[in-house]
Amino acid sequence: MRRTRQELSRAETEAILQNGTTGVLAVHGDDGYPYAVPVNYVYKDGKIYFHGAKAGHKFDAMARNEKVSFCVIARDEVVPDEFADYYKSAVAFGRVRLLEGDEAVRAVYDLGYKYNPDPAKVQAEVAKDAAHAACFAITIDHLTGKQAKGLLPKA
Repeated sequence: MRRTRQELSRAETEAILQNGTTGVLAVHGDDGYPYAVPVNYVYKDGKIYFHGAKAGHKFDAMARNEKVSFCVIARDEVVPDEFADYYKSAVAFGRVRLLEGDEAVRAVYDLGYKYNPDPAKVQAEVAKDAAHAACFAITIDHLTGKQAKGLLPKA
């Protein structure tokens, strides 16, 4: 990271992943174009889990190239009078893989419980839609977090 003073600690960066609700997954798309798409996710045991369709542009891109990046913005406060944006964000670089079997089932439930703590509702939703969804895990190779200069302690 070029601006090392703005770099967040590993713990602060993981807290962004832990507490976020939407991240942006970036893959190598068609014809050399990057493809970035927002996804709901859960961060657990040092990995990022998300679900998607079993076919389509995102699925095909991940099948072609396992390298992805994933960004979560924890704070985004534009301050017009300062011509500034007070932000905190995390970016993970890693490798994605399609989950199968028990690992996929656990990921589906973990995702469900993150967004709805009612076990009965999660179980009903999983029973209804699990067969149509694919679950993925990103193993993180490199993780960075950054904050705006305006959020740094005054020297």
